[in-house]
Amino acid sequence: MTSPRVSKDFNDKIYFLTFTIKRWYYLFDRYYRWNILADSLKYCRSSKGLKLYGFVFMLNHIHLVVSSPDVAGFIRDFKRYTSRELHKNISQTEPNILQLFLDENGKYEFWSKTNMPKLIETEKFLYQKMEYIHANPVRKNYVAQADHWYWSSANLNCEIEVDNIWES
Repeated sequence: MTSPRVSKDFNDKIYFLTFTIKRWYYLFDRYYRWNILADSLKYCRSSKGLKLYGFVFMLNHIHLVVSSPDVAGFIRDFKRYTSRELHKNISQTEPNILQLFLDENGKYEFWSKTNMPKLIETEKFLYQKMEYIHANPVRKNYVAQADHWYWSSANLNCEIEVDNIWES
């Protein structure tokens, strides 16, 4: 079964994306791994034209609402860079778990292949996805209120800035 992809015809539009760690392994709860994601997003915002409208980092997946002149290129580059950095981090801190991410060709794969891209075509759909993103840590009982989860666009004190979708 093929994974949904970002359409070439709509590559510069606004998307809701979900990136999931293989085997749903809880990878981001230690050793500054959320910082790897944050640093990559900050770089893409400052250097690659990424517009980040909403996000949440969970223990084994992330959700993003983004636009870019090349959303498919952003996905490719983000996953490639963060995979390299995750590999380095895990090699130094928990080398015994690396084998969980070996594929049949002996290569390390940290991200599932699917990104579940959903084109944001209406304001209603945008609000649904932003509410879903922000409610995620609350649904998991990590926090009582969405703005208490640091790694979320709901938290105005998070180090990752978001773009105003209405100015795009």
